Amino acid sequence: MQKAIYTTVGIDGLLPHVQALKGVGARFVQMHAERNVDDGSYRLVYTFINVRAAQENIAQDGSYAIGNLVVEGIDQYQEIPSISSYYPAVFPFENEVHDLFGLAITDMQIDFKGFFYQVSTAEPMSVITPEVKAAREKAMKVRAAAEAKARKAAAEKAAATAGAGEGAAGVGDTAGAAAQPASAAGSDAQHDEAAAKAALKAAEMEAKLAAMDPEKAAKVRAALAVKAARDKQKKEA
Repeated sequence: MQKAIYTTVGIDGLLPHVQALKGVGARFVQMHAERNVDDGSYRLVYTFINVRAAQENIAQDGSYAIGNLVVEGIDQYQEIPSISSYYPAVFPFENEVHDLFGLAITDMQIDFKGFFYQVSTAEPMSVITPEVKAAREKAMKVRAAAEAKARKAAAEKAAATAGAGEGAAGVGDTAGAAAQPASAAGSDAQHDEAAAKAALKAAEMEAKLAAMDPEKAAKVRAALAVKAARDKQKKEA
């Protein structure tokens, strides 16, 4: 049985990790890039296998592991060091990432200078449709509004708690009267925070759906609608 292990590293930590894998005899398998629809950042995944360790594990229990180094949150103009000095076989993958995604891979052993692929549109995998752009901007606005609302709710809750504490220093009835509004304010703040999180989640999902194939997006929407109806039914029961 195969299992995948993912290790997240920063750009500065990529080469030291690759060097360590080379040192223990790991083989390079593949590399691929992904674009985050929500914020436009990029993610690189490098896959390796330690053949000797895999053979030993298979002999013991029939399982083996594939190791993955993951670099996340990459800006399109950040420089990413090539790992080709350790694994020359990476050259087609790094040239592909450069040509299709526009990522800046530096010091490639074999560099096609942007001519590895013949494409009609430069950096085609970095191009976004107007629908995805609009959905992403909407998600960012909703996120900012949700964060602002959550901060306001937290401040109001803190103020209410402080007021309740001051009231507790007074006579019993006065303390009780002060505590009740504080409790109500806390409840309202929690409700607002939950509503903000729900709105943010909905906007992020809409951004992801906008980037999908229309047929697939329709199926996902239908599944979400069924789930929402089922959840509502359970809540009312």
